[in-house]
Amino acid sequence: MNLIEELTWRGMFHDAMPGTAEHLAANAPITGYIGFDPTAASLHIGNLATIMLLVHLQRAGHRPVALVGGATGMIGDPSGKSAERNLLDEATLRHNQAGIQAQLEKFLDFSAGPTGALVVNNYDWFKEIGFLGFLREVGKHLTVNYMMAKDSVKRRISGNEDSGSDGISYTEFSYQLLQGYDFVHLNKTLNCTLQMGASDQWGNITTGTELIRRLSNAEDREAKAYALTGQLITKADGTKYGKSETGTVWLDPALTSPYQFYQFFLNSADVDAPRLIRVFTLLSEPEILAIEAEHAAAPHLRTLQKALAADVTTRVHSAEATEAAIAASQVLFGGGDLASLDEATLLDVFAGVPHLRVLRAEMTELNTTTFLSDFTLHKIFPSKGEARKMIQAGGVSINREKVASPDASVAALQHLASKYLVVQKGKKNYFLVELV
Repeated sequence: MNLIEELTWRGMFHDAMPGTAEHLAANAPITGYIGFDPTAASLHIGNLATIMLLVHLQRAGHRPVALVGGATGMIGDPSGKSAERNLLDEATLRHNQAGIQAQLEKFLDFSAGPTGALVVNNYDWFKEIGFLGFLREVGKHLTVNYMMAKDSVKRRISGNEDSGSDGISYTEFSYQLLQGYDFVHLNKTLNCTLQMGASDQWGNITTGTELIRRLSNAEDREAKAYALTGQLITKADGTKYGKSETGTVWLDPALTSPYQFYQFFLNSADVDAPRLIRVFTLLSEPEILAIEAEHAAAPHLRTLQKALAADVTTRVHSAEATEAAIAASQVLFGGGDLASLDEATLLDVFAGVPHLRVLRAEMTELNTTTFLSDFTLHKIFPSKGEARKMIQAGGVSINREKVASPDASVAALQHLASKYLVVQKGKKNYFLVELV
């Protein structure tokens, strides 16, 4: 199966320039690239969909190049944005580039050979180019009319107060010319003939192909250049995919923990999961169809979401991180051992429940009735009477152990991670009590 066929059945293909399929078939291995914006130290879920384009390019027998935009990252891409963004200094961008490269190495094979992946930084060639030289050698080949016709520019120029746009600076207006020159440089130095990206990058990508055409004609040389874009990943309701209730879902475990990452995919809606498992995993079509059939037979078991979450979490983090995330997930659904969770995972699991802090030294003489009412400032039970009644009915657990008696002492309770107690009131109400 060739690249475009693979992307098509997965629902990832959006558009390609005429002749792209034929070029891929006749010239394997070709070199293709995608640019990544280094304005953060980590890539996120939205970037992962784009990374998968490079993964499939390499699996189809071609050479993937990831361009980390150290130079263009100083400018800012206006695509999909309504306002000028803050510009970062070189030291911050270098730091971000190092983090991004480390993440890309988890997905692409960088071994030597004709299909081995490369990471390049456009600052390495732009730092040698002067402003006047760039205008003279490159800028004269594209008209302002051509550049203004791009949708990303038109939306900003025609913006108004209602849209939140205050126009576009020359800095961001020039972005497409700089990105176009990236393609020119890679075309000359690496014989790179394909640029890929998300569908909202079509304007910038085709600027590159046009610039290659015009420069090669001016230099009387033959050059090939093609463009291919993937579908933007959105939810069924049309909203952008990659945000959770707490914000962006990052690939860096320090920014989004493996447990939170796993939960993000596990909580995918049934209507979204079939597309997501095609985009974010490397499972074959027969494997996916079998999982979907199993899921359809018992949707409440969430077989599809579990397969999706486990596969992606393993590739982004590790098998060990996935096992820990699954064990932590089971804690909330009647299984799993609370005592096995480390402090960070425990806090992740119970991030959405009330977090109460109490003085450890004052607990030694308390019974559970007083602890669950007066001592916790009536945040768990409003009165001793209600606490006593529910305990007697068997409706209260601490650290998954039923509280046997309203008069049971809390002094003997095992503390999770040395300082926490998890109180369960009824079937669904949880409280995390921290001893300080």
